[in-house]
Amino acid sequence: MSPRKPPERPAERSPPASTSQRPGPQGGVRDTNRREREKALGDAALQLFVARGLDGVTIDDITQAAGVAKGTFYRYFEDKAALVDFLLEPVRRELLQGLVACGEALEAARDVEAMFEAYRAVAAVIAGAILQHPGVVRLYLQECRGPALGARVKLVEVARLISHHAVDMTRRAHTHGLLRPIRPSVSGLAVVGAVERLLLAVLSEEEDVGNPLELPDALTTLILDGLRVPPQGPRPARRKLDGKPGRP
Repeated sequence: MSPRKPPERPAERSPPASTSQRPGPQGGVRDTNRREREKALGDAALQLFVARGLDGVTIDDITQAAGVAKGTFYRYFEDKAALVDFLLEPVRRELLQGLVACGEALEAARDVEAMFEAYRAVAAVIAGAILQHPGVVRLYLQECRGPALGARVKLVEVARLISHHAVDMTRRAHTHGLLRPIRPSVSGLAVVGAVERLLLAVLSEEEDVGNPLELPDALTTLILDGLRVPPQGPRPARRKLDGKPGRP
């Protein structure tokens, strides 16, 4: 009696092609057409998202604004969340790279000037993101504190990463005694909140804050003068709100 053959396994199916895969060689006609369609959908969606909020925009709204059929949308993006992720990617990459580099520089800083330079570098990254991607940064600032649902999930994820890096950066700056002994989670998150509120005012033109290119130095000075350990010497008397000396 011949030994029983093991049952044949069904042939494995290849996974469906990812919408992120480029059709044809990079830089070819099909790849170029794809990029143009993605950009058209992204530009139309971003304008609507900023004006109405994520929850106030449908895929039908996006395709109508972009002048394409609804089926075309699904050739490039799985859903609205995937489109938001596409819009967010360059800003997320630049910001997180800047935050990581700043954290490493702060860990190596041994004096106040080195600490200032590290923070100036990350402030410059933020300013660069605003200049290159103002609409995406504004969308992030408008939506990042909402519930992590649907198309907002990726924005909230980035907000959490930024908060994590801000606290970690503050903790590293404490390593060499350069900052006041304030809990890093308190000062780090306070800085994030203040910076985001200022940036939203800039992008929505709520207030005249002057030249945006001057913001990195202004932010760095404002934040670090309040957080760094004061120089040795007699402490100045505290002042009341009326400007008169109060109790030390």
